[in-house]
Amino acid sequence: MPLVKSGKKSVPAKSSGRLRIGDDWNAITIIALSQNNPLKAIAEFVENSIDAGARHVTIIRGKADGQTFLKIADDGHGIPKDEGGLPNFKYVATHICDSIKRRLKEEGLKGIQGEFGIGLLSFWTVGEALTLTSAGADGKTYQMKMRKGEPGYSIIPRRVLMPAQGTELMITPLLAGLRQMHGEKIQRYLASELRDRIRQTGVKVKIIDRLTRSEYIVEPRQFSGQLIHDLPSLSTPDGEIYPELYLNDEHAENQIGLYRLGTRVLPMITVLDEFQREPWTSGYFQGLIDVPFLNLTPGTRDGIIRDDRYERFSQALEPLRDHLNRLVEEQRKAHDERSSRLILRSVQNALKEAISNLPQEEYDWFDVPGKSAASSTEVPMSDRLDPVMVQEDAQDLKTDKSGQKQFFEFAGPLHTVKIAPVSSVVSVNGFKKFRAVCRDRRRRIVDQGLVFQWIVKEGQGTLDRYDTEIVAFQAPSEPCQSCLAVEVRQGENVLPSEAWVTVTDSLLSDVVVNSGIKKGLPGYTLRRAVGEIWRSQYDEANHLVVINNAHRDFVFASKHQARKLRYICRLFIKELVKLNFPGLSAEQLLERMIELSLYAEESLK
Repeated sequence: MPLVKSGKKSVPAKSSGRLRIGDDWNAITIIALSQNNPLKAIAEFVENSIDAGARHVTIIRGKADGQTFLKIADDGHGIPKDEGGLPNFKYVATHICDSIKRRLKEEGLKGIQGEFGIGLLSFWTVGEALTLTSAGADGKTYQMKMRKGEPGYSIIPRRVLMPAQGTELMITPLLAGLRQMHGEKIQRYLASELRDRIRQTGVKVKIIDRLTRSEYIVEPRQFSGQLIHDLPSLSTPDGEIYPELYLNDEHAENQIGLYRLGTRVLPMITVLDEFQREPWTSGYFQGLIDVPFLNLTPGTRDGIIRDDRYERFSQALEPLRDHLNRLVEEQRKAHDERSSRLILRSVQNALKEAISNLPQEEYDWFDVPGKSAASSTEVPMSDRLDPVMVQEDAQDLKTDKSGQKQFFEFAGPLHTVKIAPVSSVVSVNGFKKFRAVCRDRRRRIVDQGLVFQWIVKEGQGTLDRYDTEIVAFQAPSEPCQSCLAVEVRQGENVLPSEAWVTVTDSLLSDVVVNSGIKKGLPGYTLRRAVGEIWRSQYDEANHLVVINNAHRDFVFASKHQARKLRYICRLFIKELVKLNFPGLSAEQLLERMIELSLYAEESLK
C-alpha cells in the first residue's frame, strides 16, 4: 500500500474496496447452522410450499431402514424450471443468499414470505441428509440430494409409477435430539407460527405421525377471550400495522405475539425492551400484532433489526398502548370489586361462625332484636340463645303461599353437631344456656328424629336437663374450667360435640351491650391514605370498615390472595373488638382479639 509522508511519520494513503467472502464454504456452514430452532426450520419448509401455491401440505414422520425421517409433500408449482423444462435444482444449490422470491416481491408479487434464499440450508438443524424431489415438463421426476457438512450436491432422475405433483422434501435420519419430536408438538407450533398464513391462503396442512400412529390437522390457533373491537388505527410511512387482540382474565400465559405477513416472529412481544411495561406485561391480553415492514435477522428469523422501521413501529403503537391501559384499569377495577365481594362474604361468614362459638351477648354487629322499648320484661343475658342460630331456624322454617315447606327446604340426614356457644365465661354460681346445633350436609337445621345425651365431661357444675336440645348449666361456687359434651343420635348415626366453660369470680364489668336493633356485619371500602399510618377505621355513619390500601401492610398482603383475606379479616376483628369492648385495657382488648381470631380464622376460606 503506498505511503504518504507527514512530517516524521508515514501514514497509509486513503483506500477503499468491496467486501468479499474469503471462504465460501465456511460462510455457507455458518448460515446453515444459524437456525436455532428445528421447529422454525420445519415452518420455513411449509412456507416454501405455501409460496409455491400449494393447497395441500402433508408432513409425515416415520421410520424406514432403521432411521427416522421427516417428509413434507405439497401440490404446489414445484421447483422453478430451467430453459430445458427440468427442475432447476442447480440454481437452488448455487444461488444461496440470492432468492428469486426477493426479486419477485420487488416486482410487486404479493403473498410470498421468503426473501433470503437460505431456508433450505436449515435442514442441517433437523437431520443429516436432504432429498428434494420435483417433476419436470417432460413428465419425469428428478431429485437433488445434499448432506450436512458436505459442499457437494447431486441431481439424478427418480423412477416412479406416476409423475410427482408439486415438491417433496425428505430429511433423514433426524438428529438424535429430535427423534422424540412428535406430530402433536409440530401441530401446536405450526398452528401458532403460521396462523395467519394458513387462514389467508386456505392451505390444508396435515401431519401423519406413523411412529405414534396418529394424525393431526393444523388448524390456525384460536385465541381465547373477548375480541377487542374499535382499536385505534396504526399507520406508518412504511405500512399499516394490524393488531388482533383479545381481553382475558389476568394470567401469566396470556401473551401478545409479534408477526410479520402472517408468520410469527416472536411468541411474546415482551422480550423486546420497549415492551417490558404495561399493558404488554399485564397478562390481560392474548393475540398478535402483525407488522409487515419489519426487517428480520436472516439466520434465525426470530430477531428484529432495530432500524428506523422498528423505531417508527414502536412509536406508532402509543395510541394502542393508551387504549389497552384504559382496558387494564377497567379490568382491575372490576376484579377488585369481585374480589371485594368474595372477601367480604368470606370474612362475614367466618365472623358469624366464630361468634356462634362465643358468648353472643358480648358482641355486636348483628341484625338481632334486643330489648324493646315497649317490652315490660327484660330477658336476662344468660337466657338469650345464639341469634345467628335463631336466624337460621327462621330461614329454615320459610313456607310457600300454601303454608307448606318447599322440597329443598327439608333437611337431610344429620351431618354435623356443634354446641353453641363453644366457648364462654360464667360467673361463679351463675348459669348459662347451651344449645346443640344440628345440621345436614348443606348446613340446614336438622330437628327430626334426634336423641340428645348431655354430660359434664370435665370440671364441676350441673345441667338442668340431659336429653333436650337446649340445656342450662349451673356454675359451681368455685372458679374452674368445665367441659360440656353432647352426643346426638339419629338412627344409627351418632355425632359428638364439646364446649368449654370458664367459671370465674372476675367477669368483665364494663362490657357494653347496646339495646334496640343492632346493625348487621358491616361492609368495607378502600381509601388510599398515602403517608398515613392507620390500617383501618370504623365509619359508624355508613357502617363500613375503611381500610387504608396505601399502607405498607396492605400492599404486602395484596401480593397473595389468601394473605390479603387473612389481613382484612384481622382488621374486621380489630374494629369489632374496639366497638364491643370500649374502655377495656390494652391487655384485655388483646385477649379478646386472640379469642375472636382463633375461631374466625378456623372458618376463613
